[in-house]
Amino acid sequence: MIFTYKTKLPSGEIFEGTMEALDRFALSRELRSRGQTPLSLKEKSRMVLDPMVFLNNLFAGINAGELILLTKNLGGMIKAGLSLSRALSVLEKQTKNAKLKNVFISLSAEINAGGTLSSGFSKFPKVFSKLFVSIARAGEESGDLAGSLAQIGMNLEKAHSLTKKIKGALIYPGVIISAMVVIGILMFAFVVPTLAKTFKELGVELPLTTRIVIGLGDFFSNNLILSFVLIFGLVSGLVFLFRAKFMAKYIDYIIIRLPIVGNLAKELNTARTARTMSSLLLSGVSIVRATEITEDVVQNIYYKKVLIQAREEIEKGAPFSKVFIDNPKLYPIMMSEMVQVGEETGKLSDMLQEVAIFYENNIEEKTKNLSTIIEPILMVIVGAGVGFFAVSMITPLYSVLENI
Repeated sequence: MIFTYKTKLPSGEIFEGTMEALDRFALSRELRSRGQTPLSLKEKSRMVLDPMVFLNNLFAGINAGELILLTKNLGGMIKAGLSLSRALSVLEKQTKNAKLKNVFISLSAEINAGGTLSSGFSKFPKVFSKLFVSIARAGEESGDLAGSLAQIGMNLEKAHSLTKKIKGALIYPGVIISAMVVIGILMFAFVVPTLAKTFKELGVELPLTTRIVIGLGDFFSNNLILSFVLIFGLVSGLVFLFRAKFMAKYIDYIIIRLPIVGNLAKELNTARTARTMSSLLLSGVSIVRATEITEDVVQNIYYKKVLIQAREEIEKGAPFSKVFIDNPKLYPIMMSEMVQVGEETGKLSDMLQEVAIFYENNIEEKTKNLSTIIEPILMVIVGAGVGFFAVSMITPLYSVLENI
């Protein structure tokens, strides 16, 4: 249930807000735990008069773009001299996203109750990552919250930009392959049966490839809906396998060893490691804690293991560069060399930032050329499929002509 409430803050100020709770008692306990004295609690009406508002509430999410704007705007207003509670109130009024609005309301309540912004962030782990919370906490401790928010915004922007470019490069082959599958099924279902009927009337002896094509045609024409259901099930099954935890080590192993994609994956994980570590160290987070947070940021299980090993080595007194030197198949030599130089000069965060910039630019260039590389491969695959189909259908016609 969603309630609107009015409370008295420790400062004596009256605060109004909205919060979701199981019942009035649960809400009252939550508010009292924050140091607020409940004055009134009212359940919001469940009637939704505006269908567009209902749809917005139902499907609204908090995406990376909104988080980037959040950090930049919040940091900018704090830097301009606005109080944190006032800045959050302004953002809450500006946003049209229902879920984000509730987040701002909760953050405002946390601040007004004497809490910190980082503690408010930590209550929304699905929205704000450990990286987000740690950098914000470091900014609060150092007295430079605006600078830390700017650092988070830059980190999110770089990560979002890289992910967007990689996804964009993969859209083209995805569309081509999907179109091939659909066109192929329709040809098997409607074209092949007609040709098969002609061959049967002519009494031609059919080669193996032709019999295979006709067999597939019979199956698709008699089970068209089932065929699409099976393909949908196959795709869904593959997606499930790719996301299943027990398959992670196998899929991650294959990805980093594939041609083209493997090198891109290595550079992406290197850039993420360097960018995250650099941001955390610049914000004042300890290197052990920074390594632990970076472990959550990288996606590949083998890179996670390297960072776990790095944390253990650092705790034993070994240099941070040691683990990268020991894993040249995952992290390029440039990473270990730059980290080593950073440790020797005392500018580790700067060196990591240079590594991140280098590989982010490298990935950007490679994703631009990825569609150019994939295009001839797709042409070969399409050509092979069309050639197999054409040969299978034309070969029996030659037999007919020879008999004539």
